[in-house]
Amino acid sequence: MLGEVFYWVFNMGIAAAVTGAVVILIGKIKRIPRRFAHILWLVPFLRMWLPLGLGSKYSLMSLISNVTTKTVVVYEGHGTFTMMNYIMAANSYFPITYKIRLLEDLFGVASVIWIIVAAAVLVSLGILYAVTKSELSDASHLRDNVYLSEKVTSPAVYGVLRPKIVLPADFANRDLTYILAHENTHIRNADNLWRAAAFVTAAVHWFNPLAWVFLKRFLSETELACDERVLSRYGEKEKKAYATALVDCAEAKSVFASAFGGAKVRVRVDSILSYKKLSLFSGAFFAALAAVILYVLLTNAA
Repeated sequence: MLGEVFYWVFNMGIAAAVTGAVVILIGKIKRIPRRFAHILWLVPFLRMWLPLGLGSKYSLMSLISNVTTKTVVVYEGHGTFTMMNYIMAANSYFPITYKIRLLEDLFGVASVIWIIVAAAVLVSLGILYAVTKSELSDASHLRDNVYLSEKVTSPAVYGVLRPKIVLPADFANRDLTYILAHENTHIRNADNLWRAAAFVTAAVHWFNPLAWVFLKRFLSETELACDERVLSRYGEKEKKAYATALVDCAEAKSVFASAFGGAKVRVRVDSILSYKKLSLFSGAFFAALAAVILYVLLTNAA
């Protein structure tokens, strides 16, 4: 049973690798809004969790299915739900019967190693979260959901279910306008929850090196998208002030924290200074384009 689960997890990892590579290429287009690029990262992460997909002749998978994949039909009705089978190591499915006994033994051993390492990584992440939360338990309340602590070096949102903004102790008398705007935007978009989900996904797919590459890109895009959302509420004059506030904050790195200075500062400053608000037409165009790309990348071969 565990070997069958790993068989499909391995297949999902390959599908995620294909779609993630496409998302990276799209993200390199400079005219693409970072909020748009950020949303597209849903595709590879969903691919790592969902073995089923609606069959479509317009799917990216349809283009490559004739040479590299086989489609396993799960349900046929008003729509055909399929599972992408890149490995093609079995003669039949549900339950899987492998072409040779060696493959069955191989997936059986690999599945045990997979689940042990995945559990170890998840436990480590849980301990890290608990330790971080404990370390900040003595933070002093400043106002609203804002706290001060001598144990942090940069403003950040800590916590997943009940996030709070924690600032370095010497920030009490600073102008916090842009810092709080950024961190509250993280909270409104539940970025720490998505961040934690991304780490859990990478832990489950620890054997896939691209899962960690995608995780790093996703976290970077999260900060860039947050910057854009903040700037969309300000005028052109505030861009330099916002960029200056970012540079003034030291870079912080924490697994479950969304830090104001937590991504590559130079990249973010360049993105901030080149930001232009979207018109109503541009917003509608990118929303429609995102829907099309999500459909093409999330559906399976018909």
